[in-house]
Amino acid sequence: MTEQTSRLELPYILPSQAQKHVTHNEALQRLDAITQLVIHSEMAAPPQTVEDGDCFLIAANPTGDWAQKARHLAFRQDDAWIYISPRDGWRACFAETGRIKVLRDGEWRDAPLPDTASFQQLGINATADAGNRLIVSSPASLFTNAPSGGGHQVKVNKATSGDTASLLFQSGWGGRAEMGLAGNDRFSIKTSADGANWSTALSISGSGIVSMPARPLVRAGRAAGNVSHAAGSVSGFTDLTVQQGGFALGNVVTGTLKELQVPASGTYLITLSLAVVSSSGHTVSIRINGTTSTLALNGTTSAANSLQSVSFIAALAENDRISLAHSGTCQLAYGAGKTEVSLTML
Repeated sequence: MTEQTSRLELPYILPSQAQKHVTHNEALQRLDAITQLVIHSEMAAPPQTVEDGDCFLIAANPTGDWAQKARHLAFRQDDAWIYISPRDGWRACFAETGRIKVLRDGEWRDAPLPDTASFQQLGINATADAGNRLIVSSPASLFTNAPSGGGHQVKVNKATSGDTASLLFQSGWGGRAEMGLAGNDRFSIKTSADGANWSTALSISGSGIVSMPARPLVRAGRAAGNVSHAAGSVSGFTDLTVQQGGFALGNVVTGTLKELQVPASGTYLITLSLAVVSSSGHTVSIRINGTTSTLALNGTTSAANSLQSVSFIAALAENDRISLAHSGTCQLAYGAGKTEVSLTML
């Protein structure tokens, strides 16, 4: 017969043993230390102040009274230390951190979560709240396929068309970009410079039709009528029949005619269209910031009663000013679909 139990090493009271109460009390001390195990903290040397019932995990390189007792539990009972060697599978509450840990392969590890579980809130390295019931604080997050292979989908669902199902990207906790179904069933990408004012950069209908509501584009012309242009004259615009993305009429060129102001830097497709009534030979050029460019459209007397058109690709800067310069003499017809300048950012 052995003299102690196999798992907790509690001493047996043996037949004909003297002072049986000593053996019995030793077993009770071990049970008191191990049952509902609470470890105050991990230390390399006994603390200066200790109370009966305190339990410590002895560090890997102990000193003083704990030398040679690395990784043991030191339990204070009746003004003396009881040393216990824990075994794999033991659980303990670490009072200093408030965490439940399990001894596995000689290391105390956080108790694993159950294979199947449900949580009202879950925070990973952060604290979840009622508005963010799942929160992850990490350099990266990975969603991958199951070990059996295949793909992986991330699903964001909303209850009704008027609700929002989206991904919001923030900078300093202020929204800067959002993509998804925001208030309707069109997939959109929105951006913001300040987190308060938003612009829709891209919108796709359920049938796949794509629109870019903030893309800079314009058709600039003048009120309907025929205008004769003398050699060396300049002209501008009075009407923006189509405009989005911030195009506007700016400085006065002459009379009521104004320059067209570019809203954003980029590469533009520029189309110059002329409805020629009569001509003695003419050239109409694009002026940029008051300087005549090489972007021009020429015509001779044979161009009378015809529609001329030419397109250019040019880099323009924000706040560039567009107007027209005239060489030769001609009479042009204005109005919708006649003499005008069109710009579209590419």
